[in-house]
This record gives sequence, structure tokens and C-alpha cells, in this order.
Amino acid sequence: MVRWAVELSEFDVQYKPKGCIKGQVYADFVVELSSTATHQKEGGFRWVFFIDGSSNQQGSGAGVIFEGPNGLLIEQALWFAFKASNNQAEYEALIAGMLLAKEMGAKSLMAKSDSLLVTEQVTEEYQAKDPQMAANLQYVQILKETFTVFELVHVPRE
Repeated sequence: MVRWAVELSEFDVQYKPKGCIKGQVYADFVVELSSTATHQKEGGFRWVFFIDGSSNQQGSGAGVIFEGPNGLLIEQALWFAFKASNNQAEYEALIAGMLLAKEMGAKSLMAKSDSLLVTEQVTEEYQAKDPQMAANLQYVQILKETFTVFELVHVPRE
């Protein structure tokens, strides 16, 4: 390893760690356990996406995985240049997923998240008291109106 490091040092090659991938790993796991046919039977949804946001001391990020018609699979990893809590990262992932679905022309959409707080706030079971969470919730409510059918489902972490 040291020999390679010395030889590569003349080319100014730098190693940068990839960062937090917890959300991506979780989203990949959920996709492996579920099939597109199952989602299409659930209320006739054609577009399904899974979200997971996370944060730590180095930063925050999120993962979004889409399943569309004809086996279409889109994976998106997000890194945020601002500090965010886990729930704020989850909201950002939800918003990014909804915007991508809107751009792809989806009309019927189901989102699956492991955040009970975000899920309950969007379904209006809980209130958003934090100003940033309330702003995110309001934006999600506006985006919901662009779809004929939208459902956010809580997927337990277990």
C-alpha cells in the first residue's frame, strides 16, 4: 500500500471517503425484499419510492429509490450541504422524490419511509412544531396536490 501511495503521489491523486451510506443501504434492502408486482397490486400504484434520510457529525444525506412501470428502477443519493436532523433529512428525501416523480410524469404515487414522525405529520396525525419541519410539511402538502393519488406509508425499521 505504501509503495502504491508513493508512486501515485506524483499524480496528485487524493482519496475522499464516500461518507454516510446508511440510507442507501437501507433503501437497497427494502427494494430487494419487495417486487414491483406487489406494489402494483396495492391500490393500483404504478410508481413507488423508498426514502431514508440520515445525519451525523460529518453531514447529512438521503437515499431515494424509485420503482416505476416496466421494471424501471431509479436510485438517487443526496448529500446536503447544510446541517439537518434525521427527520429533516427524511423530509428532504421525500421532497426530492416527489419532485423527481413529478418530473417523470407520475400521477399515482406511493412513498415508503421509516420515519414515523414524518409519516404521521404528512398524514396529519401529528403537528409540526419546529419551524423548519413545518415549512417542509407545507411544501410536501403543496406537492401532494400535483398527484391524483399520493400515499405515504410507514415502514418499521425492524
